Amino acid sequence: MNFFWHRAYPLEVPFEVDLERYSTIQELLRASIAQRPDAVAFDDGKSEMTYRQFGDDASALSAYLVAAMELRPGERVALMVPNSMAYPISALALLEAGLIVVNVNPLYTPRELEHQLSDSGAKAIIIARPLLNKMRPVLDHTGVERVIAVDVETPWEPVEAPVPCDRCVRFDEALERGRGLAFVAPEIRPSATALLQYTGGTTGPSKGAVLTHANLVANVLQLEAWLSAVVRPDREVLLTALPLYHAYALTVNFLYGSLIGARLVLINNPKDLPGLVRRMQQHRITMMTGVNTLYNGLMNTPGFTEIDFSELRLVIGGGAATQAAVARRWAALTGTHIVEAYGMSETSPVLCMNPAPATDFNGSIGFPVPMTELTLRDEQNRDVPIGDAGELCVRGPQVMSGYWQAPEANAAAFTADGFFRTGDIARMDDRGRFFLVDRKKDMVLVSGFSVFPSEVESVCAEHWGVRESACVGVPDERSGEAVKVFVVKGDPTLTEQELIAHCRKRMTPYKVPRHVAFVDELPKSPVGKILRRLLRTDMSQRAWVTRAEVT
Repeated sequence: MNFFWHRAYPLEVPFEVDLERYSTIQELLRASIAQRPDAVAFDDGKSEMTYRQFGDDASALSAYLVAAMELRPGERVALMVPNSMAYPISALALLEAGLIVVNVNPLYTPRELEHQLSDSGAKAIIIARPLLNKMRPVLDHTGVERVIAVDVETPWEPVEAPVPCDRCVRFDEALERGRGLAFVAPEIRPSATALLQYTGGTTGPSKGAVLTHANLVANVLQLEAWLSAVVRPDREVLLTALPLYHAYALTVNFLYGSLIGARLVLINNPKDLPGLVRRMQQHRITMMTGVNTLYNGLMNTPGFTEIDFSELRLVIGGGAATQAAVARRWAALTGTHIVEAYGMSETSPVLCMNPAPATDFNGSIGFPVPMTELTLRDEQNRDVPIGDAGELCVRGPQVMSGYWQAPEANAAAFTADGFFRTGDIARMDDRGRFFLVDRKKDMVLVSGFSVFPSEVESVCAEHWGVRESACVGVPDERSGEAVKVFVVKGDPTLTEQELIAHCRKRMTPYKVPRHVAFVDELPKSPVGKILRRLLRTDMSQRAWVTRAEVT
């Protein structure tokens, strides 16, 4: 493969990776366990677990799933736990038994949980015990026959729930019983489905992206190739504040982190920013992943400037565009630039990344990682010239095989020549770097002119009185739509007139917000992405913070 952007690749990054190095995710993880059995793999703030313990516990759970629960290869098992030791143990156990992991957002309402369990056809669920009350009313409306309850704290459901009925067993009991059971791992092909990663669509219920073992292995190896200049195997301490049930942290933190023998510092509740700062003060973090809102929130939390950043080598931004104002401040406070990346649940997820280590922040999402082909297309599915904006479409070994049992969605998601339509608008410069403009569905049309919310939000972020903002379009009799911005104040004296005047100096008139609403907080997904679609509704602020979203 030879693509336009290869000429700008860092010298140490190959154009291709060996996709046959590992056939499955469990083979990749087992190789890492065998290489460093006594090293610490996970640290949850209360205890540590070595790679050997990780492998032993996963083997015990695999045996229990197959011998005691009689689950068979290809069946789906839901995994609904926050960041804890139980997540990696469960994920490896399920994959080694030939089962398909169905990641479930712990913030889901019972209605959303019922949809995902029913749509995936899950036969069992591994769930944090405090969430059992949420599952109880929908259990009989799904195909779930067995429940494994994990004794782990959740920041969202503090109520202790009893074990319901005879179909439930405790996680530690399953491990103990599994240690005495025989287990022979089935043969799994690279093309076998490893994961159903549910992702929100533009309309309707969420859909399950079908990710194979080959997809996930490819993306881990692409990351390994791209980050080889900065990452030191067996020496990294990787802060894992993003939830592992999300594609971003699943691949970049858990799978890639395991490949390089990192020590993963697990954060159960990333919204507890004072608690997160305390954990960061306790460890000399060398790597971390995050989103714009997390980095912005950390810098506004007391104690952040007291953290020792002398060992910090790699900071990855993704999930949503990192704003230039946030990136500049982060570099000034920590001495490390954020490496902006881009991906989607449907692509395992990484597609593009800036070279690492970064020496500045250029606003781009970087170059396609090895063996990834990107093209920008117009409404007629024609390639657009360099410098013009178009819908970003992708082909590569990390791209999903399709959505689970959704032929109509698949027909709309892929082009005739096999490219996946991301729904994101981007442009490419003459070096082959891609710049994300915005989500196609989030564009605001003011008198026929396109306004990209991310541009408005970036300009607002440059004002001293703005902590964070979100831009949406609202109906307008004169212009069809008007720009409205929701703002969380960083300074209580900020007024609507001051912010609009600030925007007028920096943007053409049709882009300037006509409406400003000051709010206490913005609706966010568990990963920290601001959910603009909730701002376009009449939902109350309380609904924003309790509703669960996947993307």
